[in-house]
Parts: sequence; structure tokens; C-alpha cells
Amino acid sequence: MVDVSGKDITLREATAEGVIRMSQQCFELVRSGGMKKGDVLGVARIAGIMGAKRTAELIPLCHILNLTKASVDFELMPADRDARPGIRALCTVRCSGKTGVEMEALTGVSVALLTIYDMCKAVDRSMEMEQVRLVRKSGGKSGLFERVPHVIKSM
Repeated sequence: MVDVSGKDITLREATAEGVIRMSQQCFELVRSGGMKKGDVLGVARIAGIMGAKRTAELIPLCHILNLTKASVDFELMPADRDARPGIRALCTVRCSGKTGVEMEALTGVSVALLTIYDMCKAVDRSMEMEQVRLVRKSGGKSGLFERVPHVIKSM
């Protein structure tokens, strides 16, 4: 592990995003709450928060952090001429600490997307997770990073 004992404690926050694309049938079942396994987005939200909180157990050499905030939000993305329907997930985490929380945000959004896949795979095994990335981070010596926003399209 990197020695962070000489660093200052600062407020650190990070947001990551990712998208899962799916069939129209699967999208409608998620939107209507008709999936057999239950409330897909509710379960995925809890799973993403749990994933963010347990990042140090999953990623080797990651520092254990005392998160003061972990949230997961979703945006339903209807099909358009360029892409199948999908769900955009955003995970935001915060703490006061000596090291950043980017990995926690990325892990949280990944676990949320994986949970959606797991709960929907009986209907659509062709789902694709894409564009998992850091959107914003603040705090620490390196300061602010913000990704230039752009429209998420299927690859």
C-alpha cells in the first residue's frame, strides 16, 4: 500500500458513471417493476452502495476508507436511432481522508450495473455494460477533475 501518513486530511468526493444496454422488452420490465426477481433498481442501488463501502476488500492495496456518503442514482435511457435502451448509473462517494475515493465510486457503479445484469439475465443475456468511468473527483493535492460531458452512445 502507498504510505499516505504524510498527507493532509481533506474532503474528498468522486462520482463515476456507467451504462447497461438491454432489449426493449427487458427495459420495459425494469421500468414497470415487472421483473420476477423484484425491484431491480432498488436492489441495484443497495448493492452499489455496499460495493463502494467494501472496495478495500475487493481491490488489492486499496486503503480502507470511512465513507461519509455513498449514493447510487439511475437514469432510464429510452432507445434512440443510435442505441438500444439502457440505464445510466451514477455513484457518488465522499469522505474526509488522506486518499481519494475514485475506486469506491467506480466499484459502486460497477456493482450496481452487475446487479442489474444479474436480476435481468433471465430475460436478456445480450445486455452490455459500457463506459464505466470517473466523471468527477475533488479534494486532495491534485484538486478537481471533471470529465467534459458528452452524450453517451452505444459503441
